[in-house]
Amino acid sequence: MKIGFLAMSGIRVHDRKLLELGLTLPGFVERSRIIASLPSLGLLHLAACTPPGHKLRYFEAESGTTEPPEIYACDLVAISTFTAQIFEAYAIADRLRQRGVKVAMGGLHVSVLPDEAQVHADYVVVGEGENTWPAVVAAAARGTGAGIYRSGDYDPVDTAQLPVPRYDLLGDRPYNRYTVQTSRGCPWRCEFCASTVMLQRPYRHRPVEHVIRDIQAVLDLHPAAFIEFADDNTFVDKAWGKALCRALIPLNIKWFTETDISVADDPELLDLLLRAGCRQVLVGLESPSAGPLAGLEQRADRKARWASHYADAVRKIQAHGVTVNACFILGLDGHTPAIFEEVLGFAEDANPFDVQITLLTPFPGTPLYDRLLKEGRILQPGAWNLCTLFDVNYRPTGMTPQELREGIYWLSERLYNDDATRRRRKGFFSQRNPERNPV
Repeated sequence: MKIGFLAMSGIRVHDRKLLELGLTLPGFVERSRIIASLPSLGLLHLAACTPPGHKLRYFEAESGTTEPPEIYACDLVAISTFTAQIFEAYAIADRLRQRGVKVAMGGLHVSVLPDEAQVHADYVVVGEGENTWPAVVAAAARGTGAGIYRSGDYDPVDTAQLPVPRYDLLGDRPYNRYTVQTSRGCPWRCEFCASTVMLQRPYRHRPVEHVIRDIQAVLDLHPAAFIEFADDNTFVDKAWGKALCRALIPLNIKWFTETDISVADDPELLDLLLRAGCRQVLVGLESPSAGPLAGLEQRADRKARWASHYADAVRKIQAHGVTVNACFILGLDGHTPAIFEEVLGFAEDANPFDVQITLLTPFPGTPLYDRLLKEGRILQPGAWNLCTLFDVNYRPTGMTPQELREGIYWLSERLYNDDATRRRRKGFFSQRNPERNPV
């Protein structure tokens, strides 16, 4: 068979004022371009797990919404998408099926709502797909077996046995970053987080030598590639993280990842991060003070317990020469209109190199969505196209939806203007310890 893998990338924003404002802000533009230029690692993993004897091609939806015409020559197309793009993905799937192309869909949204997806796809994969995908391919080749394929009906995915993703299928597309996975999942259970919805398995890190193997596969094709670790929380296991960093040092690469603020408590790890080529860690702080964080992390309330040390932790990390992208979620229960000045004050005091602000977003299948739906606070149930992180689709407790919108406009103008960006950059360089990381 000819099998296509269709990625739908890019950000989505329906709030016109924020869209117009945001696209003029350097921080927002830079991050959105990076997101838009990332390849779909999930599809590349599926391609690597495809049984031999098939012709494979990787596609991207043009402008995020239109499929390339060459895809209609395929016999089977696997579509990867996020919740905000699901209606666009369904429309593409419908067009493909009308032309006789079989369609498989999977991912976070589809795993939560497989019955919804089944209306638009021949094969729906629920959960991790690597061990399920060969059965889908076999069924499609026979022309039978349409339906829902649940990962729980197959052997669990052993991350120590994953093959090298098919980076070669990407061709010469001009990506800003190439993704490699070092771990899956996160041991913390934040109410708003959608990533654990699909995995439903414990946090797992991959063998260090396999991570290096995958990076080398990227470098063989793109020697100057910037690597982004496609993880939820890379450095949960500090001993393993140090082993990874030591193995990365000889590669002389630059990379980015997401982790929690606890890395600041390990000076040895921080030294290794810089030596290993880490240029930035993205850390979900969510709120500058502990009150709105109480209960947000449902396993051990870690975010609330860490909050009083946030500013010092940012400074510690940056003193080691690694920049911090401090991420905040606006509109948490307990947030009032004062939160916008509070976040601005934190940014001006702690000087994280980058700041990312998003709106609280109730993704389907998360504890947050279930709670807000039960409380009657979802404004448009089922409006998945509003799950963009930048559109309001719920009723906050401490302000009106419009106050939340106006607040993010106000804060965006003040966080991302040229002067504010320069001050944070200057603040980072003043924090760097020249004895640890000479320029």
